[in-house]
Amino acid sequence: MEKKNIVFIAKSLDGYIAGKNGELDWLFSVPNPDNVETGFGPLMDEIDAVVMGKNTFDFLLGYEGDWPYAKPVFVLSNSLKTVPERFADKVSLLSGNPPEVLKTIHARGCYKLYIDGGRTIQSFLELDLIDELRITTIPILLGGGAPLFGDLSAALMFEHVKTEVFLGALVQSWYRRKR
Repeated sequence: MEKKNIVFIAKSLDGYIAGKNGELDWLFSVPNPDNVETGFGPLMDEIDAVVMGKNTFDFLLGYEGDWPYAKPVFVLSNSLKTVPERFADKVSLLSGNPPEVLKTIHARGCYKLYIDGGRTIQSFLELDLIDELRITTIPILLGGGAPLFGDLSAALMFEHVKTEVFLGALVQSWYRRKR
């Protein structure tokens, strides 16, 4: 079975994935009244499961819309012991380092994974466990906040696959890990 770990995330022009106080409202700063598809739907068709960190899950707990995932969701946390009852059939909690987590998820038959959340992405990148980056740049300068990328012990080369513009403003670039 082909294994693939895909990052699909939005960032500001200055490289932040959350504002100085963790705010995410800027993610919706480009109007999309016609609900133009910007890549999320095709990604969901491609993957087997979602892997996210606790902070991303906390954001989803406060989200007022419908649960956005039809696939299994694995939340990585060393502090959470249970999930709210309404998510019990949708979310599994896992702890451990990324290779241990991947081993557990693969044992459950999920091989193509959407990796989400700043620290989670950074920890997977540090261990060279990301195969594709799909990064949407939103035309806003936040001036600080949570950066998409952190320090790496070694450089990781990626090759450009494609770039698309959505809504005349969102620039989505795809990169594949060059090994």
